[in-house]
Amino acid sequence: QVQLVESGGGLVQPGGSLRLSCTASGFNLEYYAVSWFRQAPGKEREGVSCISNSDGTTYYADSVKGRFAISRDNAKRTVYLQLNSLKPEDTALYYCATDVTLYCLRVPDVDAIHYWGKGALVTVSS
Repeated sequence: QVQLVESGGGLVQPGGSLRLSCTASGFNLEYYAVSWFRQAPGKEREGVSCISNSDGTTYYADSVKGRFAISRDNAKRTVYLQLNSLKPEDTALYYCATDVTLYCLRVPDVDAIHYWGKGALVTVSS
C-alpha cells in the first residue's frame, strides 16, 4: 500500500519560514517526480511546485516563485518544500503528490496525480 506522509506544518507569523517534508512507504519516491499542492479553505486545490527525479528540474506556481524552494534527498527518500516570506494567503493544507512520471514538464494538474498524502496544515497568522 502506497502512503505519502507530509510533516513540518505549523503556525508561523507573516514573513516567517517553514520546511515541509514528504516521505513514502510502499513506493520508491526517489525514482519519480514529486509535486506539492495546497488547498486553502473554500478554494480549489492548486499546484505549487514540482521536482524531477534525477536532474532536479523544478517548476513553481507564479504565486510562490521566489519564496518557496523544492528540493529532494534521494538517499533519504525525502522531498522538501522550503516556505519563506510567508503570507496569510499561504495558509492552506499542503499535500505531497506524485503523477508517477520521471520528469516535471510543469506543475501537474490535480487530475494527473496518482498518489496523494493526507496533508500538512500551514497557518500564517500574527
